[in-house]
Formats: sequence, C-alpha cells, structure tokens
Amino acid sequence: MYNLVPTSGLVAFLVSVPLAVPAADLAASGEKVVRLYAGPAPGSESWTQTEQENRSNTWQTRVVFNVKDPTLTVFPADPARASGTAVIICPGGAFFALSIDSEGFEVARALNAKGVTCFVLKYRLVECKTDDPTRELMTRGNLEPLVAPIVKLAMADGLAAIGHVRRHAAEYGVKPDRIGIMGFSAGGTVAASVAFNYTAETRPNFAAPIYLAYTWTLKANGVPPDAPPLFLLAATDDQLGLAAHSVDLYRDWTAARKPAELHLFAKGGHGFGMRKQGLPTDRWIERFADWLEMQGLLKP
Repeated sequence: MYNLVPTSGLVAFLVSVPLAVPAADLAASGEKVVRLYAGPAPGSESWTQTEQENRSNTWQTRVVFNVKDPTLTVFPADPARASGTAVIICPGGAFFALSIDSEGFEVARALNAKGVTCFVLKYRLVECKTDDPTRELMTRGNLEPLVAPIVKLAMADGLAAIGHVRRHAAEYGVKPDRIGIMGFSAGGTVAASVAFNYTAETRPNFAAPIYLAYTWTLKANGVPPDAPPLFLLAATDDQLGLAAHSVDLYRDWTAARKPAELHLFAKGGHGFGMRKQGLPTDRWIERFADWLEMQGLLKP
C-alpha cells in the first residue's frame, strides 16, 4: 500500500533537491499556538523525543522535526476581508520534517489577505536520531515501515484539528460549515486521508491535497457518501512522479460523482510551495482562491 517509488530514489531526491528556498523567520511574530491534546497525544504516549528546528540543511529552508505534541498556529484573517472560512494547513516533509515556512506560514499569510483564517498544523512525525532530518533520510533504509504507522497518527491530528476549530468556531470568528484542510506532499497525504476518514464532527467542508503521495493515503473504505469537494494541484515534471497520484485521486473522486478540480502545471517540480521559480506555479494560490470563490467561500 505504501509503495511510492523505490526507496533509494525517493531518499536521494529528498536529500538532493531543496523543497523551498530560504524564508524569513516567521515564527517570532506572535501568532497564537494551541495544543491539540490536553495530555500526551493518543497513540504516542511513550514518545520521548524533543521537537526541534533546523535552519541549515540540504532542503535550504527552516524545518521542524521530532513533533510529538501536535499544535495549531493560528493566523486570523484580515478583519476587513474576513469571510468566515478556515483552512488547516499541513506542511510537507516526507513525514520526517515539516517545511514550516514555504508550505505553512507563508501559505497562511497569503490566504489571510483573501479573508481566510488559517491554522498551520504541526502533526506527528517519524522520530529522528540526528539533528538533520534531511540527511537522516539517507540512512534509514526502507521508509515504508517507518512512515505507515505515522500516517495514521498524523491523520488523527488532522481530524483533531478540524474538531478543535469547529468546536471553537465562534472564538476564531469562523463558520463551522466552512472549515477545510489542505496539505503539501506528505501533508497532502494527511489532508487526503482526512477526506476519506472522518466523523460528523471532524468532516472537512473541503480538502486541497497539493502534490500528494496518494499511495500513502489511508483510504480503505473508499470515497465517503458525503465526501467533501476536492481541489488538487501538482506539476507534471514532479521528480517523484507524484503528478499521477493527483490524477488517480481525481479519478476516484469523480467516479464516485463527487466534486473535484484538478490543476496540472507543465513545470514546477516537487515541493514548490510558495517559492518563486518564474513559472506559472508561482501563482498557484490564485487558482486555489478562484476555486474557493467559486464555492462561495470567500464571501462573508
């Protein structure tokens, strides 16, 4: 179920190609951080690792790793444009790290300006034994046994995040029927897994997996009868071959007669997030905003 590409090829790519360019330090601007669980996160109570950051690595961006205490960093919408729509954002990083800026905080700030309140999710990750998860991927051998149990925990964190925002919708100034989830790469796997597995309390009103790894997605029960609308996006020249994964998810959703929109750029590679490359992918977030507007989600 978790065969993505040969492990050696996946690891070599993740280590050799940056997921994002260096970004400004966005962590010190005072956003509210909320713990998802009152005590230890269910399913990882015995974990002893300490959450860390690394700013000097082969991905050339700030990453967070060894997450054991999932949190949401809150980015309120611009009050002048607040629509009541909320998005939980799941950064990517192969379930070893989180590309917290280009696939997290920068996305949140861009959507804030469009009236969307955002919550950047730090979900649970594989425990790293060193201080550089981008290099450690090279030494861990077959990733599948390490990643498979973590996907379940990360999905649980995504579901808990939706439940938290829905219960506290009035406090956050959002509408309980306008709460979605989006994610990038491994975070896209989290978002897609959430869209396949939810209760009434944790159902996302929309989901946006961006260049996801679909073969890692938890989907044993098939497309739900009340599945939410999907927005899918990837680049055809994705070095991991993940463009086809977005196509497969699109086909499954539309075969079940559920609404979906798919964008495939000719160029952009994998892990572009909010970084600028002088390509149409630089404006992908505008296509997402167009889709939100079409859904009526940018109107108060």
